[in-house]
Amino acid sequence: MGAVFAIPKLLLALVVFYTTMLSFATIGLAATAKLHSDEVEILKKIGKKLGKKDWDFGIDPCSGEGNWQRLGERKGFESNVTCDCTFNGNSSCHVVKMSIEVNRFSGPIPPEIGKLINLQKLILSSNAFTGELPIELAKLTNLTDMRVSDNNFSGKIPDFIGNWTQIKKLHMGGCFLEGPIPSSISALRSLSDLRITDLKGQRSTFPPLSNMESMKTLILRKCQIYGEIPGYIGYMEKLKILDLSFNDLTGEIPMTFVQLADVDLIYLTGNRLTGSIPGWLLGRNKNADVSYNNFTWESSSPAECPRGSVNLVESYSAEDKLSRIHPCLKRNFPCPAANNERHYLLHINCGGKEASVNGTKYEADREQRGASMFYLGQNWAFSSTGNFMDNDVEADIYIETNTSAFSNISVPDSELYTTARASPLSLTYYGLCLMNGNYTVKLHFAEIIFTNDRSFNSLGKRIFNVYMQDKLVLENFNIEDEAGGAGKPLIKSFTAAVTSGTLKIHFYWAGKGTTGIPDRGEYGPLISAISVDPNFEPPSDGDNKDHLIIVVVAAVVLLGLLALCVMWRKGWMGDNGSANKELRGIDLQTGLFTLRQIRAATENFNPANKLGEGGFGSVYKGVLSDGTVIAVKQLSSKSKQGNREFVNEIGMISALQHPNLVKLYGCCIEGNQLLLIYEYMENNCLSRALFGKDTIRRLKLDWPTRQKICIGIARGLAYLHEESRLKIVHRDIKTSNVLLDEDYNAKISDFGLAKLTEDDKTHISTRVAGTIGYMAPEYAMRGYLTNKVDVYSFGVVALEIASGKSNTNYRPKEEFVYLLDWAYVLQERGSLLELVDPELGLEYSSEEAVVMLNVALLCTNASPTLRPTMSQVVSMLEGATTVEDLRSDPAVNSKYKTVRDNFWQNPSSTHSMSIDGLCTNSSCSYIELGETGDLLRASSIKSDE
Repeated sequence: MGAVFAIPKLLLALVVFYTTMLSFATIGLAATAKLHSDEVEILKKIGKKLGKKDWDFGIDPCSGEGNWQRLGERKGFESNVTCDCTFNGNSSCHVVKMSIEVNRFSGPIPPEIGKLINLQKLILSSNAFTGELPIELAKLTNLTDMRVSDNNFSGKIPDFIGNWTQIKKLHMGGCFLEGPIPSSISALRSLSDLRITDLKGQRSTFPPLSNMESMKTLILRKCQIYGEIPGYIGYMEKLKILDLSFNDLTGEIPMTFVQLADVDLIYLTGNRLTGSIPGWLLGRNKNADVSYNNFTWESSSPAECPRGSVNLVESYSAEDKLSRIHPCLKRNFPCPAANNERHYLLHINCGGKEASVNGTKYEADREQRGASMFYLGQNWAFSSTGNFMDNDVEADIYIETNTSAFSNISVPDSELYTTARASPLSLTYYGLCLMNGNYTVKLHFAEIIFTNDRSFNSLGKRIFNVYMQDKLVLENFNIEDEAGGAGKPLIKSFTAAVTSGTLKIHFYWAGKGTTGIPDRGEYGPLISAISVDPNFEPPSDGDNKDHLIIVVVAAVVLLGLLALCVMWRKGWMGDNGSANKELRGIDLQTGLFTLRQIRAATENFNPANKLGEGGFGSVYKGVLSDGTVIAVKQLSSKSKQGNREFVNEIGMISALQHPNLVKLYGCCIEGNQLLLIYEYMENNCLSRALFGKDTIRRLKLDWPTRQKICIGIARGLAYLHEESRLKIVHRDIKTSNVLLDEDYNAKISDFGLAKLTEDDKTHISTRVAGTIGYMAPEYAMRGYLTNKVDVYSFGVVALEIASGKSNTNYRPKEEFVYLLDWAYVLQERGSLLELVDPELGLEYSSEEAVVMLNVALLCTNASPTLRPTMSQVVSMLEGATTVEDLRSDPAVNSKYKTVRDNFWQNPSSTHSMSIDGLCTNSSCSYIELGETGDLLRASSIKSDE
């Protein structure tokens, strides 16, 4: 019986023996598997180009021995290669992962990486790589994870990214690549994590992402994307993070976004979105940021900025003058104080408690939240946007605390540097209700997170940008480098001009710097303290001066009575009183300047500073005490338009703010002086740039600059017609009313002639104010005014930009009256490119030129109903939509041609007026329509008419 049981035991022992031996044989095979010799040679070349001397090729890279031992992941950071040795029945190894982030490698990416065709994961982030992404990377068709953020590349995002069809994670943030995002991205259907930020180059429409059903994280921040947000994003069921901030998106929030109510983060800040903010978004208990947009306030909208998880600061249009909504909701954040009380000092201990330094009190700033946060203090506020992605901790930390000793910081100052406010993306501090004038702004910094002690923490770097009053003052700012080490204090001092009572300091992370050292979530702006002190003598207080005040007040009253008597005798009382009354009734978005300030800036209106003479008076160049260069439009005291037109112009311009409109800094109204203070345009006007009589005045505009100028004018008009709640018709668009700043950005000027329209109503005017050669026929003949009048004028200007020829002064041939005639003839012949300025030679885009010229002809259609809207014009010029076919109404064309020919064949009736508006040495004529006459009568509108 025992023998019977012994047989199974023997069999069991044999099975165990053979199984064990087979396992050892398998392990032996795996242990002898080595990296393919071809890939060893590839790694040698890569290591040589990178200068990576620690790669010891005396040891097999896949052996796991020596310095090839795979580094353990430490909070998202690793630097090595990883092999897979299961190829060919565990007999061959291939590199499947290369992670060399945060190694400060420079130069081009070694193209040999593209030969590692089995790579599934390639991480090159946070180095200093330059050049374009090598074409060899197109061969990496097995990639599932590709990250190249925070480098110094050049060139565009390549089309070959469409080859990476298996990719799930693609990061291209803050690496100096140019847009647009190629359409080939639509092939990446497996994408679940897409992060592209801070693209350079031209604007583009939204990339095609409609078939990406696995998307969880979608970040397209500051990618210069324009147009409407596609509704299909609302159908991305797995989406958890959506960031489309700081683009140029327009239109309303799609209705389909109601399905994103449970998404963890929604950031739409810094766009031009309109319409109403949906109720589902306002009621979210998860983070959302829609600040800095142009929404329209409705009765169901909030009347104040909530302090919950939804940030609405500056989210409503600047034109929204409803007094019942809090100023924090309005663009440009006017003073929220009920009594309009003004301050001239501001000191904040950012992230810290109240502190006293050298007798100066720094206010506490202890608000812990910051993902989509707005905080309002008594005379300051801050807005924080962003979430620390991939953070290991449950709650993000927005206040950092220093735990090390500051041996080189004096005791009185050290309290300012023990804490700091951090932000993962965007942090804006506001100084509110400040007196207008120049201030010294000091920003206190200290790097209290990263170290310089040669430890793991020392590998981190923090890089961000700083803007003051919307002007870039610090770019790629690294606290540690500037201060000469971590833990050292640094104070950066600036002069800022406050013209509307609000100081704005904006810190922005542009996707640069490390994100995983020493912990995930340690990047972005960091500010320790802010101090704002006046450069002017502040008003003094004290009871001991009461008697002096009484004397001064009595003297002022007496002088005022005498002045009133003189003004009444001179007949000045009516106009100025009316103007002041009207001025008080306008909710100005500008600053008020004193006559003394303007006289000092213009050297008492020195003739040498005179820029020109326009229909409303003279224009002077000036320099404010802080160095700001300005243009001062001095309304002629003899003008018939006078105060009424002045007040009307202030009311309109102060509510209109757009990158392609000349900015109004402020105004001055004292005695009979009526002044508007504009930003100064370094390159004068488009008229002089194109048609200057000599090479010194005429600028050499290359084709990309002309394209930029043309699109800029179109955007400005689209804003006036469709985005502004006032719905402005300019009525006098021409090259001399388009100014150019130092970067040749186009800005439309001279709204003094503009009239308001309401909804779709038209305005029949008996007085036509416009310029010969730019006026639409229906307006010139009938006084019929719609926004299509501006569309026609824009078409003429676009022709002039492309051709370099003036519509009024260029006669191509005797049988053709002017440039527009010749353009139609060439269009019919199919040789429209003959119009392109010969000075460009072959250095222009024929495709863009054809689009611009055809759009110009569409805009100058004799029938206003057949002209496109300006938003359609912008879309066509930017290539978002195809150019419509040119159509015409024969009856309208024939009638217009007869009147036009009669008009142009009598050139002696026109007169030239030089120097118009804010532009110098331009030539233009205005026409006027009699109240009962049907014929056109040319006349020169002078400033004293």
